[in-house]
Amino acid sequence: MNEVDLTIAQGQESALAVNKVLKNTYLLLGMTLAFSALTAALSFNAPVLSPWIFLIGAYGFLFATHALANSPWGLVTTFGFTGFIGYGIGPLLGFLLSTSSGSEIVMTALGGTAFIFFGLSGWVLASRKDFSFLRGFIAAGCLVLIAAIIISLIWQMPALQLAMSVAFMFFSSAVILYQTSEIIHGGERNYILATITLYVSLYNIFMSLLHLLMAFSGDD
Repeated sequence: MNEVDLTIAQGQESALAVNKVLKNTYLLLGMTLAFSALTAALSFNAPVLSPWIFLIGAYGFLFATHALANSPWGLVTTFGFTGFIGYGIGPLLGFLLSTSSGSEIVMTALGGTAFIFFGLSGWVLASRKDFSFLRGFIAAGCLVLIAAIIISLIWQMPALQLAMSVAFMFFSSAVILYQTSEIIHGGERNYILATITLYVSLYNIFMSLLHLLMAFSGDD
């Protein structure tokens, strides 16, 4: 095999690997979203979880998924994480759906989340642009938002909550651009990690839209 043939073969192998990761990522993402919807529906009438319990449980599952991402157990913790998230937000969704304007708020948030996700993902897939330059912004933004979450749990400030919702939307949009770019350019080969990253981004956007819509409608 000459050098040209070797280069072509390597390119084809790389393209197949990218397509496989994309396929597995979107398949698993769809399954986890459906599982979250199921656990959320089951917890519509359940007591609201303490914010601290929710954070500890969510981050516990998240760290376990990252640790086990290269084994079949990573799939188990992925569904554990997404199911726990769904169960945690179920009471809020149940309350909203029981109010006169709540169904519209939930559907608007779902539609907005889908529009943002498909719009950003489609842009990256169509343009093939490299968004690796966002890595530093995402790392810094993550630390800032974690600090803001802790502050908001200690001091209840409505203005901070609204600012955080907007910040989470921009931050999560940047993560979607970055993660999708990493997949198509070979920087991410683990579909479990890719799925969990995109799922968290979708969750953040959905909850941010919910909080903003509730605030502007007077239901917050």
